[in-house]
Amino acid sequence: MTTLTALKSKYPTAETFTFGDNPDLCRRLITLVRQGKKTATCGALSDFTAEGEPLPVVGRCDIALNWNGSPALVIRTTQVTQIRFCDVTEAMALAEGENDSLAGWRRDHEAFFTRNGGFSPDMMLVFEHFELVEDLA
Repeated sequence: MTTLTALKSKYPTAETFTFGDNPDLCRRLITLVRQGKKTATCGALSDFTAEGEPLPVVGRCDIALNWNGSPALVIRTTQVTQIRFCDVTEAMALAEGENDSLAGWRRDHEAFFTRNGGFSPDMMLVFEHFELVEDLA
């Protein structure tokens, strides 16, 4: 098992993050990345600005953590788009790998944002496309 310290040495500019907002969702999203079904993710722009979190950067590798804080994956950002929730396209939604339709993506993400600080159809999102660099399983 690769330690976080070793990964930070290998990827010195990497940020760490967890997918989702609970252990089950985190595990499910990591599995989707491993299966090649999830190649994108998004978050509320306000979460980045309010919490001072660094935005994703094209070309940077980041470390996705399991819910317990152990390293799970290394991803490389390939594209970053700031977009309103209501303007997310079906192609973008399907790249997240969690749903089989834009309507399903909207339903699930509205619920996610509602329970994590608030939802508005015109809220700004940071939408990130990425590729899997290392699976640390």
